[in-house]
Amino acid sequence: MTYNHLRDFIVGSATWLLFTIIFIFMIHGCSSKEKIAMPPPPVAVASVVAKTVPVQINAVGNVEPYQTISVKAQITGQITKINFREGQDVRKGQLLFELDCRPYVEALKQAEANLARDTAQAKNAEADLQRYTALLEDQFVTRQQYDQVRTNWAALEATLKADKAVVENSRVQIQYCSINSPIDGRTGSVKVHQGNILKANDVEVVVVNQIEPIYVTFAIPEKDLPAVKKYQAQGKLKVDALMNGDPRPDTGMLTFIDNAVNKVTGTITLKGTFANREKRLWPGQFVTVILTLTTLPDAIVVPSRAVDTGQSGQYVFVIKPDLTAEMRPVTIGSSLGGETLILKGLQVGEQVVTDGQLRLIPGANVTIKETP
Repeated sequence: MTYNHLRDFIVGSATWLLFTIIFIFMIHGCSSKEKIAMPPPPVAVASVVAKTVPVQINAVGNVEPYQTISVKAQITGQITKINFREGQDVRKGQLLFELDCRPYVEALKQAEANLARDTAQAKNAEADLQRYTALLEDQFVTRQQYDQVRTNWAALEATLKADKAVVENSRVQIQYCSINSPIDGRTGSVKVHQGNILKANDVEVVVVNQIEPIYVTFAIPEKDLPAVKKYQAQGKLKVDALMNGDPRPDTGMLTFIDNAVNKVTGTITLKGTFANREKRLWPGQFVTVILTLTTLPDAIVVPSRAVDTGQSGQYVFVIKPDLTAEMRPVTIGSSLGGETLILKGLQVGEQVVTDGQLRLIPGANVTIKETP
């Protein structure tokens, strides 16, 4: 064997030995890793409790005036005085505008003068009729003469009625010179100014909104209508309105259910009536509406974050006494304040996972971590 052959033999043997050692270490390392056990995943849990839970429907509502009156002039005339400020609260019958009523006063005087003249003529015609009646009985006048006198009297009586109607109409026109508030409410912006000439029923001079009480209009899905009708038949239903930035709700009562479901949206319109004594609700405002149907005593509830949705529906992970996880299908009801009503599937005292569900499989061991 030459030197070169000996060198190749030694190098080849060393290389083979090196690969053998590396292979043994790799096998040993893999075997060691397979023997390392993963620690049970930590989860946060909460207890299933029973409490009194309100059954509610949430919606977005819009505040509407109880009444809206568009005030217009009923006669033609010039505005001589405006007796209120824009945005002022007014009472029913309060004087808002005054119109120049001099032309109508003169028209009333003329109508009263015509009435007085025709009244005198009617009295004279009545006296003539009485005389001609006596003369006709004694046959001193003809029937034709009598009928002429009677016709004259009847015509004057009709004229008196027309004169009285003109007088009454003139008095009404004078009353229309004063424009009063038709309701208790708050005025909007004034559309006219002192000195403007108004035409009868032409332009809107001001809008008065009644805001005590006030309506809140909202819509609910048609699937909730049977429950609303059921509980309304048992008594009045409370409606709460929450305004943005104000934690205090205003409370009213459900007073109106529309007579038809909207075919486009599949919803039905409802109205709640609120006393609004503090004037917290304002027309046009959007509010969160909570309609309370009833309350359920001893209802089973869990934190809403414990409920997940799978292909078969809602489920929760229940931690058994041996610290293993069980996937439990549940039937849920309404949610309120971060809690969900459980209609079926859980019992009071059981523990459900509220955090860490993504790391769990049915039957997995867990450790319970402390939560603040």
